[in-house]
Amino acid sequence: MNKYLSILCACALAIASCGCQGDKVPGSTDTPDTPDDPETPAQQEPVNPNKPDDAGDRVPLSASLTGVQPMTGIVLWNTSGSKTKSYVQLEYSYMLYNDVCKEKDVFDWGAMDRLLEGVASRGHQAVVRFRYTYPGYSCAVPDYIKKWPGYEATNAKSEGRNTEFPDWRCEELQRFHKEFHRRFAERYDKDPRLAFVEIGFGLWAEYHIYDGPCVIGKTFPSHEFQSEFLPLMDQWFKDTPWLFSIDASDSKYAPFHKNKELLNLNFGNFDDSFMCSDWDGYNWSGWQFFGLERYKKGVAGGEFSYYTDSDQKHALDKEGMHGRKFEDLVAKVHMTFIIGNDQPGKQTDARITEAAMSMGYRFEIRDFCVNPGKSASVLIANVGVAPIYRDAWVAVEGVRGSFNLRGLMPGESTWVQIECNASSSSKPAIECDHLVKGQKIEYQASVK
Repeated sequence: MNKYLSILCACALAIASCGCQGDKVPGSTDTPDTPDDPETPAQQEPVNPNKPDDAGDRVPLSASLTGVQPMTGIVLWNTSGSKTKSYVQLEYSYMLYNDVCKEKDVFDWGAMDRLLEGVASRGHQAVVRFRYTYPGYSCAVPDYIKKWPGYEATNAKSEGRNTEFPDWRCEELQRFHKEFHRRFAERYDKDPRLAFVEIGFGLWAEYHIYDGPCVIGKTFPSHEFQSEFLPLMDQWFKDTPWLFSIDASDSKYAPFHKNKELLNLNFGNFDDSFMCSDWDGYNWSGWQFFGLERYKKGVAGGEFSYYTDSDQKHALDKEGMHGRKFEDLVAKVHMTFIIGNDQPGKQTDARITEAAMSMGYRFEIRDFCVNPGKSASVLIANVGVAPIYRDAWVAVEGVRGSFNLRGLMPGESTWVQIECNASSSSKPAIECDHLVKGQKIEYQASVK
């Protein structure tokens, strides 16, 4: 990822020796008190373990997963030359606020539409993150706000580059930020081309300014403003899962320590230095702070660490890196997707596919029975590490069951009975309205 190239070059910053993310330097503000490393939450009991009395006769069924499932896996940037690889289901892109709005209350979503159109044309869905601040660039605050009376941007070095930081004292910037996301949700919340929305503030919108002028309430939004904004995201984004960096667990940047009610919101988290050497410290404490069962309502995402070239090179090694294996950490935090734009140059397609298929949901049909002309009964399990975060149903002969698979947690199984004109030649399917052309949710089965 381009944003980290300067980290590797700017030796004077010595970032790699300062922890994993957030305020990475010694003497940083306090991070959450966390308990000893607990085990991954135990698998829950099946939702409905009892076979219907009128299920009928068992019908043999054999199926396997042919690839990475929609809305999961290793994410490549939409500019990657490898984005057409068979293991890609998701493409990532930064987006700029001032590409959408230049005048007050005038919003042109052309840039967003073009991105989504391109991603969907490849049979993929998008993960997007709008940002203001990027080392070496002007701030993406709309032009009209930069001219607003009293607005004063801060220009300073970050990552050794001249960088412009927004002025969060400006009430118009605060109003715009809320209005932007309201309109964003209004337009795209149900758009099948959009999988997940990442939000945040500071450098790369990753909830930190570890190098540069970090002034809470000026170059970084105040806790008061965040406490107003975050609940609105929960109101506006009813369908699209939204998430932000685990760096928000640091009490310097975010209000969650003082305002515990914010933890009840339906957000997810991403870890932008996944698999780094110090992951068991800072990173794991962030996951713990936001809750080890948060995956049940909020998606878990991430990005491979860029602290060293070795991190990118060995992140997906079968034997692991820094004493940890990728699949083990994925299961530990119930991760659904991770940005791994450099992996095509580091690992084989087969290994990337294997790693990607270890993420997110994974459906297995364990039994299939038919009562001819009346119904079909399906015993379905989620044998993945996370739920599916969109509505999905088991269907037979085009008729959907009433149970929403979105509620099927890892380790759970349930019987779904569907009243339909079923026969011994019927086959179950998994239907979801939030897919683009070319996508299909598969299942594995070995019913004899």
